[in-house]
Amino acid sequence: MILWMKTEEMALGELLERLRTVTQSIDEIMQLDTSPLRAADITPDLKRQFAFLSGGRGDNGSPIIVFPEFPAFGEITEREFHNVLTYLTSVPSLSSTDVGFILVIDRRQDRWAAVKGTLLRIAGSFPGNLQLVLVLRPTTLLQRTLSDILFKFNKDEFKMKVPVIMLSSITELHSYIDRTQLTQELGGTQEYCHEKWISHRTAIEGFALMVKKTAQILQSFGTELAEIELPNEIQATTILLSTHTNKKDKMKEDLHVALGQGSRLLESINEPVVRDPDHNMNQDELENLATVQRLLSQLDETARAFDEFWVRHQTKLEQCLQLRHFEHNYREVRALLDQVSEKLATFSEVGISPAHADHIFCELHTYEERLCEVLDKALSLAREGDELIQNSHYAEDSIQPKCSEVRVISENVSSNLKAKKEHLIKAMELHRCLERASKWVDDGIYLLASQPVDKCQSHEGAELALQELERYLENAGQNQLTDLSTIWREYEAVLNQQLRDQVEKVFQKQTSMQEMFDKRRVSLKKLAAKQTRPVQPVAPRPEAFIKSPLSSPAHRAQQEKNCSETNSGNNCEKGNGQLQNGDSNSRHASLSEEEENLAVLRRHVMNELLETERAYVEELLCVLQGYASEMDNPAMLPLMPAPLQNKKEVLFGNMPEIYHFHRRTFLRELEQYTDCPELVGRCFLERMTDLQIYEKYCHNKPRSESLWRQCSDCAFFQECQKKLEHKLGLDSYLLKPVQRITKYQLLLKEMLKYSKSCEGADDLQEALTSILGILKAVNDSMHLIAITGYEGNLSELGKLLMQGSFSVWTEHKKGHAKVKDLARFKPMQRHLFLHEKALLFCKKREENGEGYEKAPSYSFKQSLNMSAVGITENAKGDNKKFEVWCNSREEVYIVQAPTAEVKTTWVNEIRKVLTTQLEACRASQQRAPEPVFQFPPVPSGTVSLSPFKSGQKSFKRGEEKKAEPCSPDVNSSSSPKSTGKGSPTSPDHKTKRQSDPTPFGFKGWNKASLSLDASEEHDGYSSAEDPLNSDPEDDNGKKLCAGKYTVMADYEKGGAQELSVKSGDMVQLVKEGDDGKWFVRNLSTSKEGWIAAANLMKLIGKSKSCQSLTSSGSGSGNLSTSSSCSETYTSFSDIKP
Repeated sequence: MILWMKTEEMALGELLERLRTVTQSIDEIMQLDTSPLRAADITPDLKRQFAFLSGGRGDNGSPIIVFPEFPAFGEITEREFHNVLTYLTSVPSLSSTDVGFILVIDRRQDRWAAVKGTLLRIAGSFPGNLQLVLVLRPTTLLQRTLSDILFKFNKDEFKMKVPVIMLSSITELHSYIDRTQLTQELGGTQEYCHEKWISHRTAIEGFALMVKKTAQILQSFGTELAEIELPNEIQATTILLSTHTNKKDKMKEDLHVALGQGSRLLESINEPVVRDPDHNMNQDELENLATVQRLLSQLDETARAFDEFWVRHQTKLEQCLQLRHFEHNYREVRALLDQVSEKLATFSEVGISPAHADHIFCELHTYEERLCEVLDKALSLAREGDELIQNSHYAEDSIQPKCSEVRVISENVSSNLKAKKEHLIKAMELHRCLERASKWVDDGIYLLASQPVDKCQSHEGAELALQELERYLENAGQNQLTDLSTIWREYEAVLNQQLRDQVEKVFQKQTSMQEMFDKRRVSLKKLAAKQTRPVQPVAPRPEAFIKSPLSSPAHRAQQEKNCSETNSGNNCEKGNGQLQNGDSNSRHASLSEEEENLAVLRRHVMNELLETERAYVEELLCVLQGYASEMDNPAMLPLMPAPLQNKKEVLFGNMPEIYHFHRRTFLRELEQYTDCPELVGRCFLERMTDLQIYEKYCHNKPRSESLWRQCSDCAFFQECQKKLEHKLGLDSYLLKPVQRITKYQLLLKEMLKYSKSCEGADDLQEALTSILGILKAVNDSMHLIAITGYEGNLSELGKLLMQGSFSVWTEHKKGHAKVKDLARFKPMQRHLFLHEKALLFCKKREENGEGYEKAPSYSFKQSLNMSAVGITENAKGDNKKFEVWCNSREEVYIVQAPTAEVKTTWVNEIRKVLTTQLEACRASQQRAPEPVFQFPPVPSGTVSLSPFKSGQKSFKRGEEKKAEPCSPDVNSSSSPKSTGKGSPTSPDHKTKRQSDPTPFGFKGWNKASLSLDASEEHDGYSSAEDPLNSDPEDDNGKKLCAGKYTVMADYEKGGAQELSVKSGDMVQLVKEGDDGKWFVRNLSTSKEGWIAAANLMKLIGKSKSCQSLTSSGSGSGNLSTSSSCSETYTSFSDIKP
């Protein structure tokens, strides 16, 4: 750096020396020291031309000054005379003026008085050296005579040190001065233009002053550049470099202007020669040419010197700016390295569970991307410093240590990250090992608990149970833990006290489970051995045929043997009692173990609920602080586009309300159920009204989505995301509330599955139903707000019950003629909205766009009042079609659902609405005299309802299943009931449709047939008066019970917890769940899972291998074994879970 500064000082000194030389040269050229006058100052005096330099020279090179005839010479003031002569004598070169001037005074047309006055003035005030004075005296005879006489007498008055020669003619003048040096007025050949001479002199002097001024400005600018101190900030350095560059550009522009002016002046002086190559310049013209050339040369030298200096100065400023950027980046990188080092130090936990460890590792992995960015910046900065040093930067001594420091810290951070990852990977490995071992133990306990004790009494059952245990132990593999000393040694680096306790707990649990397995194996082996022990044949005695078998010796021996094997004492009766006690104890232990396993699963679900709830609250807080609050920050206002300003409520909706509810209320209440997770349903029920705030958020979501898509690329969101270090954009976090309300129903389903026999099962079921109701209400309302063209108030139509898309045909009657719409042959696509009081028909219109902007809208087309609506459940032989009609079937709408299940659900819901209205109408009839109703005739074979008032009544599934069908008062049918679900393809459906033209004509209304879940109970409207539809009891005619069956068809699982089976597989039905599913074990593949009871009926309904389904004529069915099993009462008291 010191060497660089010395080099710059040398460059500055060289520049200043050159500029001083140029200034002195200009002064010498223009003789500014001796004669400060310039042509521009006395231009009016020069233009009078009472004296001029013709450019001629005498024999010895003396400049010639001509005083032409000038009648008004006497009127010239002394100042004008002195200025002109002083200027004229300063024009020729010093070498010429030292020789002296030759004055030619032309007074041929004047008098002696004028001659005398001129000589006296010259003698009194001529500023230069004189060599010779030549006077052309008056030409008239009188004046010539007077001149001769008076000159001789007055000669001494002139006081001139040089000779004054009086000439009578031009010829005499030519004898003193060559004709080529005289102008044409004096009989010479020299061309002279006084105006041109004045122009050239003015231009030359102006050019000289411009060159001098430029040199002085450059000199001053160079001094300023060299003396200024370099700033310590990037902005100041940038401004300084820009300012100096602008000044330099201005200097260069002035230099170019001066060079251009000098070049044009040089061309002007050379113009005569260019025009006439034979033209000979006079001495003054030659001197002018030389002067301009010397000035141009000086200007070129000045420009070169300044360019050399500027290059060095600019390099210095640019290197200074590079240094300031480097130092700024160094401070940023250093702060980032310190920050990531501190953050990395926080990753010291090893987690309390595999999920927690995975979460920590994911956070570390996510943070690794951020850390790698910092390391990349650090290494990039070090490479940048190396490049500066290689480019001979003047601050090498300052850059080199910083580069080394950044590299060392980066290596330390990188090695620390690697160590943290290895530490966490080791911890995750231990957690997974513990998880596998714990799961293996839980599965083993579940296996012990699920083995049916009664089946193990037989030889075959004991053998199968023993083989099952042996297979499970053989498949242990890496699932079980090794000895503790190996774990302590292998995972010493990651073991903390909490993790040690977990290892010891799992190991103790594993040891207990293995002891249970050993005891169970011993018991099963004893049972198997007792069943397989052969009976020694004894030759029968003759009296054996007449004696009682109980008194035979063989029977007594066998009885004594059995009694001794059971360790019961002296009699078998006591042994049988011990067997019963042992069986009872084993069952009790199995149930306890199963309940313990379910409790573990409930705790897992509760932990997931609490952990995800806490994470959800933190995410909402992060969004509100990192985005919503920043929208009110004045510093962030310039980054927000105009459409985003003052739109916080549109973008975030009621997210603050959701956040405060969860943080202050819901999370705290959920934490109170940590120790009793099966009761958490009560918390949801108590806060179900508060959870409806999500409906408001979902209603605002389309507006929020539209605003986000409009402004998603703005700098405001990018800056906020950068500050929060979020990998995902704001749109992902705006979706969190929607995902959360959906997550609740999944967690409640899991909790309910493991809590069916617990105290809070009913509350969980009710909470799940309520959450699903909220989701359905949100979904329905999102569709409802998209209806356009409806002139009334939708809220007056009552609660929205269902909505969906259908194909619709219309069929109307007008008078006696039956008219079918053209749409009869081509269905109309309509979206139906079923309210309590009306059924709306709308046309669905898809919108272009993405996300919520692609949400459909619905154009209102038709509305049917539910008080005037009737339904026909099966239409046109298609099990997906039903009819909705009104006005005595003058308007008929044939509706085709996407599936038969959808059709059944809609028919049941419409039937519920109509039934509710019917009951309301009956209640009014009981209070008033029964009116007489007139009904139009309708086709037979149609099941229909058409009440007059709307209403709604809820029925519980359990009540519906228990209800018994009532006998109709009128129109009872003797047709046989269908044995399965009602099908439109059955012979009854093909031949006719039975209808109820007078829905109030039935005094005995079959309420039991009104099921909420028609897809499970029956298809279509099921009433005692309808012979076409199956009775609910027929649907329950076939029942399943635990046992083993052969699968008759392939079945692929539909969910993660379901089981897939193949045709021919042997399966065991273990237990029935409350949700209509059975827990099934595939004995062929040793896999387990859940299968719906309806699917099992199809899969094993015709099974004959082990057990079969039978239905009694009364509709009640049971399972009967196809082969008899001999039961032996054996003690099972030593079998423990």
